[in-house]
Amino acid sequence: MGLDMLQRQQYLYSCVHSVAEIQKDVEYRIPFTVNNSTISVNILLPQQFPQEKPVVSVYPPVGHHLVDSNNGTMISSPLITNFGMHSDLGKVIQSLLDEFWKSPPALMSSSSAGFPYGLYKPAGIPPYPAQAFHYSPHHVGPGQTPSPGPGPVPAPAPMSHTGVDMVHGPPRAAAPYGLITDLPLPVPTGESQAGLNGHMYKMPEIPETFPELPDMNLNQLSDMSENEDVLLEFFVRLPQFKQVTGDKEELIGSIVDMAKKNLQMEPQLEDKRQEMLNKYEQLTQMKTAFEMKMQRQHELSESCSLSTLQARLKVAAHQAEEESEDTAENFLEGGIEIDEFLTSFMEKRTVRERQRCLCGCKRAERLLLMHSDG
Repeated sequence: MGLDMLQRQQYLYSCVHSVAEIQKDVEYRIPFTVNNSTISVNILLPQQFPQEKPVVSVYPPVGHHLVDSNNGTMISSPLITNFGMHSDLGKVIQSLLDEFWKSPPALMSSSSAGFPYGLYKPAGIPPYPAQAFHYSPHHVGPGQTPSPGPGPVPAPAPMSHTGVDMVHGPPRAAAPYGLITDLPLPVPTGESQAGLNGHMYKMPEIPETFPELPDMNLNQLSDMSENEDVLLEFFVRLPQFKQVTGDKEELIGSIVDMAKKNLQMEPQLEDKRQEMLNKYEQLTQMKTAFEMKMQRQHELSESCSLSTLQARLKVAAHQAEEESEDTAENFLEGGIEIDEFLTSFMEKRTVRERQRCLCGCKRAERLLLMHSDG
């Protein structure tokens, strides 16, 4: 298994969000519900995947054109049989699920479903080491029957009566791949699968045998097999069940305490939120003021540019020259005395010459700047 396999597994997670990892890098399960029945699609990846094709099956056995009619579990779709190195596992599984949705499979009768795991395992795939995984505890209310005791799923072992369970009574078909369908979906316990808060619950060890059972007589065992209340009472007395129940109550208490702390922090959060809104409003006002000042600075810069000053000096010089000419004409017409004429005329001519000189200096400075920039 290399990077190519990892990419295909990641694509499987991206295409099918309800996938659960049963055994790391080996086995995956996808539950889906059709016609009020829950069906599990099991995906087994061989060690040489993707060079070798994955093994895909369903449980419980169903009747469908994509499923082998001999056993009702192995998917014989061309998407699986033609799987190659460059096939996308996520797209293949999603296509199978879409086909199941379009054409819902029909559940087979329990009498035809007793196929052990060994019959489905393809030849050439070496056995994988057994890996235990824990089940999520379910809340049991009054009058409800809990699921069988939580614990790791043992490897399938040969039984004297195929598909018969001593505790549950009536014959029951063996689940493929050693899965127990009556139990809730397993929760992976790898370090990478820890909870959102980093907490990982370790289920108590479940013994393979119960020491209380050999001490019971046949009537007691039959009563337990036929009466769910007796079976429930037996499970309630188990120390593992009591431990799980106590841990659940403790977890509920810690959740309640955390919720109370969160509620106590609500005023602080609201204050911080209001403070952030005030800061944002202040930032908006400062930004508006800054933009207005930048606009004003741009206008002042334009009004004091060399070209603007030169144009103003030219206009002022032209006005001074016109005023001096008017003064001269007025003197020639006898409108003013000679002393007044000399004072007014010389003043306007002096202003005109200064402005013409400044205009020339500004022009020379502008040319020098243009030359230096060039």
